[in-house]
Amino acid sequence: MLLIVDDDLAIRTSLILLLKKEGFEVRGVGSPDETFDILKTVTPELILLDLNFSIETSGKEGMQLLQQIKKRYPAIPVILITGWGTIDLAVRGMKEGAIDFITKPWQNDHVLQSVRTILNLSQTLPLSGSRKKLEQQYHFENIVGQDPKLLDILETVGRVASTDAAVLITGESGTGKELIAEAIHMNSKRKSRPFVKVNLGGISSTLFESELFGHVRGAFTDAKTDRLGRFEMAHKGSIFLDEIGELDLSSQVKLLRVLQERTFEPLGSSKSRTVDVRVICATNRNLEEMVAQGTFREDLYYRINLITVKLPALRERPDDIPLLSEFFVNNLKTIYQRPNLRLSPAAMKWLRTLQLQGNIRQLKNLVERTVLLSGSDTLDIADLQRNLSGGTQPSAQKNLPEVGAITLEEMEYQMITKAMQFHQNKVSKVARSLGITRFALYRRLEKYGISYEFEDV
Repeated sequence: MLLIVDDDLAIRTSLILLLKKEGFEVRGVGSPDETFDILKTVTPELILLDLNFSIETSGKEGMQLLQQIKKRYPAIPVILITGWGTIDLAVRGMKEGAIDFITKPWQNDHVLQSVRTILNLSQTLPLSGSRKKLEQQYHFENIVGQDPKLLDILETVGRVASTDAAVLITGESGTGKELIAEAIHMNSKRKSRPFVKVNLGGISSTLFESELFGHVRGAFTDAKTDRLGRFEMAHKGSIFLDEIGELDLSSQVKLLRVLQERTFEPLGSSKSRTVDVRVICATNRNLEEMVAQGTFREDLYYRINLITVKLPALRERPDDIPLLSEFFVNNLKTIYQRPNLRLSPAAMKWLRTLQLQGNIRQLKNLVERTVLLSGSDTLDIADLQRNLSGGTQPSAQKNLPEVGAITLEEMEYQMITKAMQFHQNKVSKVARSLGITRFALYRRLEKYGISYEFEDV
């Protein structure tokens, strides 16, 4: 049974009719007292709670009711109902234990999607226990490893994939966030629909609207034709927003609007378009710290992380390093037509001891570079050592300036200019040596006014 708590009879009736039409058992009440009268006799699967019970829109009564519900019945999930102009109330409610929020006026499909997602997530399923059992239930062909931390993550991925829950994937660079996002899509009901990847770190604020929402002919000087945005490309499918922590505040507002209302306007158009997408985000930054510092919107943070998946660094699951190394070698056998390629047992043991600050990406690059430069089909420790790049051990302390002698931005500027000189302004090589994407480097080059030539992929 679902319980709707709203003092507005019209809103209450509208939601009851909508949900009953979809086969749900629904009851509605108009006050806190009626709410607790119901809760004394029956435990609903879900409560939809309006935050305002009077002409005043402070949300005080609704917030108090939420606190009382979560105190007495903490296991009941609560979805808040609020207006777009009072989303800050919903954010406060999320801190008090609400699991999601919808805004008025709502879209029926969005309400139903949110309700079904919460109900699916509240079902407790037994743990699969082993990689073999997970493979029988889900499709994880491209994710290698058997570490218990990874298996727990795959279990979570399998469970949330079938819902439309917004997922935030966190972890260091190179830990496989994109692979996890792909696994969520491929195990979802949207798997036959588009999976659109967007690297937000590579999109400047001036191009943000055009890239994500598209534009119409004549919207700006070079807009010769209409162009679909990434959200429209992902309609009925999933959109993967990588490096979401790189977005500036003005772009965050625009993104929040489309995630909240499921509508957008292409640049240069006054006609709204509706979109149905499953949103998966990823970042290697600490968004909670950014929220505290005021560089990431709190309401956007709560909108994108209904489920958070934190990926461990490769050094935290060293037993998976030999498995990953063997996986890369087997792929390279086919790519480079060297069927006898193999890693020696000693090399396997040695790889397991590396810290690999660049995680899976660094391991893959090390193995492939060694395959390309080694004349032997059996790769030993010496072969790998010759091709080992930086990032496996901490830098010597003497190479660092004294604390307070230089700011972080000044150090970043100096490192970038030094790398540009060393690699003769070849952006791809500079980005690789600094351990960042080309697009992230472009943003920093623009930030510091360092000249460069744009490289096509």
